[in-house]
Amino acid sequence: MSINILVVDDEQSIANLIEVYLRNEGFTVYKFYNGQDAFRCVESEQLELAILDVMLPGIDGFTLCQKIREKHNFPVIMLTAKEEEIDKITGLTLGADDYITKPFRPLELIARVKA
Repeated sequence: MSINILVVDDEQSIANLIEVYLRNEGFTVYKFYNGQDAFRCVESEQLELAILDVMLPGIDGFTLCQKIREKHNFPVIMLTAKEEEIDKITGLTLGADDYITKPFRPLELIARVKA
């Protein structure tokens, strides 16, 4: 059975890169470029993991993480350029399981996904 992973990043090149790496590892990827579409996916699909950018149009990644935590318990990884300590604390406090800053190493991301 394939593992379903939500990827949300408004930078299409980054979302596409993550998608390629995840698909190469056999994961099923649901990719979105904004928070609203991603939230609709959360409500309609059986997901096992979410990788969220923070700075998204509409619903930001922190809010999306908070909404996910209201009903779901799958892991959430924040992947963002926001690298201030307060941003990391905010993400983790809102329910994220991990916080990775950009630029990131794709193989490290895959290792964290597998963990």
